[in-house]
Amino acid sequence: MKIRFLGHAGFIIEDRFKISIDPYDITANEKMDFIFITHAHYDHCSPEDIARLADPGKTVIIATPDCAEKVAALGVRTVEVKPGREYNPGIKFRTIPAYNIGKPFHPKANNWVGYLINGLEQSVYHCGDTDNIPEMAGLRPDVFLVPVGGTYTMDAKGAAAAIEAVFPRRVIPMHYGKIVGTRGDALELQRLTGFAVDILEAEE
Repeated sequence: MKIRFLGHAGFIIEDRFKISIDPYDITANEKMDFIFITHAHYDHCSPEDIARLADPGKTVIIATPDCAEKVAALGVRTVEVKPGREYNPGIKFRTIPAYNIGKPFHPKANNWVGYLINGLEQSVYHCGDTDNIPEMAGLRPDVFLVPVGGTYTMDAKGAAAAIEAVFPRRVIPMHYGKIVGTRGDALELQRLTGFAVDILEAEE
């Protein structure tokens, strides 16, 4: 499985399928089988960037209802999701709640999500914009994509605690380098945890 970091919280994963998660401010211009969107904020649900990766005859967009409204004009098949459920629109995945604790930016009531994608050779958990929340404990994915930027999400210290709870095989930090957070936050996560942390270079 190949994982490419698009910057901020965006990824392309190439495996049995070609998927993207939360593409934002990207240069990639290639068509995906599936595009996963975690929530409606502009730096995660960007119709312009999604359009670069979407083929109306092929791609399935997976998104919360508020995101689905934003991308409806693209004419791409969209599957609306809610937290805490399992889906299989051609790829198996589970939605995990994503929300802040003690911050106003991502309220639990918004029903925003992270994705535990099981329909790949290795399971991948992109937790979205969230803090270390009880719902992620014990998921044990092969790969954990975790934010470290702070302010709107958990910081490196919070991410280290989340890793202990989630117990993945491999960790890739995200949500830094464009709006808040720096590569230094990713390096701090490496220092704080004994788990395998891979810091990927964002595609130019």
